[in-house]
Order: sequence, then structure tokens, then C-alpha cells
Amino acid sequence: MGEYPVFKNAPIIEALLDVRVELPKEVDLKKLEAFYDFVKDRFPEKQERKFFRAEFKLSREITSASVPTSSETVGYLFRSPIENKIVQARLDGFTFNKLKPYENWKLFSSEARRLWDLYLQIANPLRITRIAARYINRIVVPLPMKDFKEYILTIPEIAPNLPQALAHFFMRLVIPNPEIQATAVVIETMENPVDNQRLPLILDIDVWRETVYEDNQPEMWDDFEKLRVFKNDVFFNSITEKTKELFI
Repeated sequence: MGEYPVFKNAPIIEALLDVRVELPKEVDLKKLEAFYDFVKDRFPEKQERKFFRAEFKLSREITSASVPTSSETVGYLFRSPIENKIVQARLDGFTFNKLKPYENWKLFSSEARRLWDLYLQIANPLRITRIAARYINRIVVPLPMKDFKEYILTIPEIAPNLPQALAHFFMRLVIPNPEIQATAVVIETMENPVDNQRLPLILDIDVWRETVYEDNQPEMWDDFEKLRVFKNDVFFNSITEKTKELFI
């Protein structure tokens, strides 16, 4: 762990902070909708947040799966198209999303905390059960290249006796950090090359901690700081010096 640089052209296309909660029984969607009154000047677009259920049924007689679905509203999503920000107030928690451009952690977490305080006043959660920070990075590398490891250090390995060309990949890693009782879920994949012979690589880092906080204890934000450090450790130890040059 160490100090890491802040890039002028950071590859972050979305960052989010998420807090999962247990609410009192009397808190319903109507009460959560009141959140809009506090944020509508900056987050004017409102839509319902849906939860979808799907059921798969397979039998020997039927070769295709029957997939009946149902959905229910679990909260609301408020969007600021000018600032590229989204705040979610749900029955199971709160989320603040910042889309590109991302500035820095201090600004991002400070605004998330202010919006969280509004959610806290309205929903009055009994307890907090999980916190998470997720950063989705889109790293566009020039082509041609000889090896993905020129840019990304953790990549899928192809058995040596197979053709070594790779048209696509999707890899998911789950990395525990016992020291802070947190887990990182890291997803790596690639998009199709863009017109100017550049290849977008996706590095999606989701760090989370299951715990219990009551009465909005301040250590929740201390733990968010620890998650940020863990996220940075994962990111900077996954890329090369050549990759860093792309963000300057």
C-alpha cells in the first residue's frame, strides 16, 4: 500500500458508493419519494427503481426454458443529466453514482455523505448492513500489441498448445482482504476495437464490507476510506507503467 498519483485523464467511467440498510416497517415507497423534494433542483429526473424476478423451468419434454418474470418497485432513482450524477433512495439502501468525468475521492465522497444524510433523515434506518465502493474503468489501449500484459498484469492464460490469439475474454476474480474484513470483486473484459485501432479494456473493481453499524456511526465513513485504499491497491497493482502513461 502507498500513495498513488491522481491522473488528469483518469479512465473512470463510473464510480459509486452503496449503503445497504434495514428500514423500519413503517417506511414505505411514499415516504422514500419525499427524498425528491430535497434534491429535485439538482436531480430533476425521477424514475422508479425496479427489482426483477425470473424463474427458469426445464424439463425433458421441453427443450426451451420458460421464463416468466415479475417486477416490483423498490425505490427511486434521481438523475442530474447536467452533472452526470445519480442518487438512489431504495427500501434496501442508498447509492450515489458519478459518471464520467470523475474528479477526485474527496469531492465524490463528500457529496455522497451529504446525500446520505438526507436519506438518513427520511428513512431512519434501523441498521446498516453492507457498504461498497465500485469503480468501473475503461482503458483504451493502442493496437497492435503483442501481449495484454503490456497494459494489464492479471489476464487469462491460454494453454501453450492452443492458438494464442484471443478475440474476447471475461474474467471474474474474488479477492478477500482479511485485514480490513473486505472483499474485492474484480471483473476484466474487452470491448470491440474502435475505429482508430484502439482496444477498450474494462477493469471493474467492486470492494465491499458486510458489517453492522447502528445510529450512523462515524466509523462507517472511516471504513469507506479503507475500501478506497483497497480499491486503489487493486487498480494500481493491476496496471503497468505503460498504462499509466495513457492517463497523463
